[in-house]
Amino acid sequence: MGHEGVKIPGREPVLRVMPMPADMNGNGDIFGGWVMAQCDVAAAIPAMRRARGRIATVAVNSFLFKQPISVGDIVSFYAEIVKVGRTSITVDIQVFAERHPANPVVVKVTEAQFTYVAINDDGSKREVPAQPG
Repeated sequence: MGHEGVKIPGREPVLRVMPMPADMNGNGDIFGGWVMAQCDVAAAIPAMRRARGRIATVAVNSFLFKQPISVGDIVSFYAEIVKVGRTSITVDIQVFAERHPANPVVVKVTEAQFTYVAINDDGSKREVPAQPG
């Protein structure tokens, strides 16, 4: 893998972040809340594009912490839309950490699913536009 980071064939991460010491809990691992917030940011990117506008998080359908994340890990977030409803968009997230730069190893650390709703400027729900073409 080297310095290139994680590669899921045919896909690019929507977000890549390196957590800092301020993001650690008392055990020296990265706070689960930090990971959840980054997942929400990453999942929102394809949802906003698909909604062609403003969205709001309405549900965290699932969240599984598979392994802890450490300071210095390069964390890659892969997001994929799995369902589009009349007003909602559901996104799966897979999170990988690349650690030990001298001898890189990549591990899956988190998987989650978020649901967003398309909203107008006043916060009211709106329909997700039809897919072009």
